[in-house]
Amino acid sequence: QGELVRKLKEEKAPQVDIDRAVAELKARKRVLEAKELALQPKDDIVDRVKMEDTLKRRFFYDQAFSIYGGVSGLYDFGPVGCALKNNIIQAWRHHFIQEEQILEIDCTMLTPEPVLKTSGHVDKFADFMVKDVKNGECFRADHLLKAHLQKLMSDKKCTAEKKAEMENVLTQLDNYGQQELADLFVNYNVKSPVTGNDLSPPVSFNLMFKTSIGPGGNMPGYLRPETAQGIFLNFKRLLEFNQGKLPFAAAQIGNSFRNEISPRSGLIRVREFTMAEIEHFVDPSEKNHPKFQNVADLNILLYSAKAQVSGQSAHVMRLGDAVQQGVINNSVLGYFIGRIYLFLTKVGVSPEKLRFRQHMENEMAHYACDCWDAESKTSYGWIEIVGCADRSCYDLSCHARATKVPLIAEKHLKEPISFLNKPASPQVERETVNIVQFEANKGAIGKAYKKDAKVVMEYLSMCDECYISEMEQLLNEKGEFTVETEGKTFLLTKDMVTVKRFQKTLHVEEIIPNVIEPSFGIGRIMYTVFEHTFRIREGDEQRTYFSFPAVVAPFKCSVLPLSQNQEFMPFVKELCKCVKHFGSDGAVHWEERPLKIALGSCGSPMCTGRILDFGDFMFLMSLWLFLQISELPGIIRDLANGYLTWADVEAKYPQFEGQETGKKDTIEE
Repeated sequence: QGELVRKLKEEKAPQVDIDRAVAELKARKRVLEAKELALQPKDDIVDRVKMEDTLKRRFFYDQAFSIYGGVSGLYDFGPVGCALKNNIIQAWRHHFIQEEQILEIDCTMLTPEPVLKTSGHVDKFADFMVKDVKNGECFRADHLLKAHLQKLMSDKKCTAEKKAEMENVLTQLDNYGQQELADLFVNYNVKSPVTGNDLSPPVSFNLMFKTSIGPGGNMPGYLRPETAQGIFLNFKRLLEFNQGKLPFAAAQIGNSFRNEISPRSGLIRVREFTMAEIEHFVDPSEKNHPKFQNVADLNILLYSAKAQVSGQSAHVMRLGDAVQQGVINNSVLGYFIGRIYLFLTKVGVSPEKLRFRQHMENEMAHYACDCWDAESKTSYGWIEIVGCADRSCYDLSCHARATKVPLIAEKHLKEPISFLNKPASPQVERETVNIVQFEANKGAIGKAYKKDAKVVMEYLSMCDECYISEMEQLLNEKGEFTVETEGKTFLLTKDMVTVKRFQKTLHVEEIIPNVIEPSFGIGRIMYTVFEHTFRIREGDEQRTYFSFPAVVAPFKCSVLPLSQNQEFMPFVKELCKCVKHFGSDGAVHWEERPLKIALGSCGSPMCTGRILDFGDFMFLMSLWLFLQISELPGIIRDLANGYLTWADVEAKYPQFEGQETGKKDTIEE
């Protein structure tokens, strides 16, 4: 099938034929991945029922408003889940914001409608939905149609011809419009899977939560579907804060909202979720990262668009080679892919179950020119947990046109040239550049739009070269194009506007930065960590636990006495105080009961205790070590922060093998 896709593209076949072949290839890929999951070793398969039971018992998270029956897609995090989530976010802050010197901001979640209209979310952020005509229950149209056809195909009475017809429908499912879906629902007599009732025709359902801002209800708005737009709107202030210099990056951590039609799979598809996003602003002509060599030698599982179209599998590749060979577009994108890989593996994602998949052309977001997803292998299959997109200059250009506020950076030109046969001053740099702009016919526009003519003229003056070139192509092909500004649409024809190209000598060049955006779904990362660290004790399937890395573990350390002797309590309390003093506040658990109640199932990586007359020790599963109490807090801190490994500690300190019997105070098994 991959060969067919490539052949069709080489022969410049009709786009509908290419789309059909690509859809078929994607369908075959899904089938292949399902078979791979079914054939994987049993030891590699997570017992999701037992894991979810442990998560619920230990209150990592649970469905919100459960005593009122619950609301699908909304979850509350308990004490342990909240601690884990905060530790992942804190690790993210340290790994990216602190180490990369990124500017962090915190923007409002309420967003006026014009902002999201400009970004494309009002028009494009939607799925098709159908309703049960009697009880009003809603279903996502494409998912329901897929399930219905698969059920029909599994019927032994289904003929080979009919099965082939339905398989063809499934391969095109992502490409159908509203009316095409409506016809398919009628043709295949799709009913509600719950009640068997008739369904309404498919309608477009915007996934944003709409609201009104202010008591008058005159300002429509939405809960933000992503955190990125707040960063773009503050670009000018951020650039000033960075003294006008490129490149720089800004980040935001916060909640976003998507009104999913049919949320499912726990934390994987929800209606309110925490995102951590970075917008790295860079000169489009200088997409080279100075620190790329720090990650160039990483060997990462890559699944390029070319490999997907060719029907090949993902393969491990050195990151430096991937950039050099053009598999990854540029070293800035490559650098962030490397840093994402290091972060995910640090917080508990298994490297063997992590890959980076490149978006194919037909699935690229409307704002992206290249995009790679970090995908983790779970019991649900491969799921996206991080997206890393090259958004080019889309967002800044759109908001600049809509607001008439130039969102640009000034680039001082490096090579001075002569002017009027005189050498240029070293302080004044000049360069001849190509300029592309609209040339408006004021008379024709004024005659057509009268009082709105000024609005149209101002809009045309703010357009960038990329947009102008696209509109020029429409002028040449159709003789007209439309623009939208201030809530109105204007049709412009060849007699109203032309495109002018000329050269100009500049001291500085005004550029619209390109944006590289790593976008992290914290909930999806958490779920992946749950699956990848879940363990069942050998010989006792009822004893389950999580083996979290110390850097994100909800409790870094448990301090527990080994006997009921109350004389030990002052030592326990003093030890807790020392550990918290060394920077582990909120991550230490202590009990006045014996060791057997240790927080193993909650993923506590370290336990400490004290045996009378036998010194202090550290406990990791079955490993007991002797060390001085004064050394313990510093060691726990360094282990929790990743500066020390267990191997380092084990090599330095002697192991405790046992103690003489007959003592008054003995270890409780």
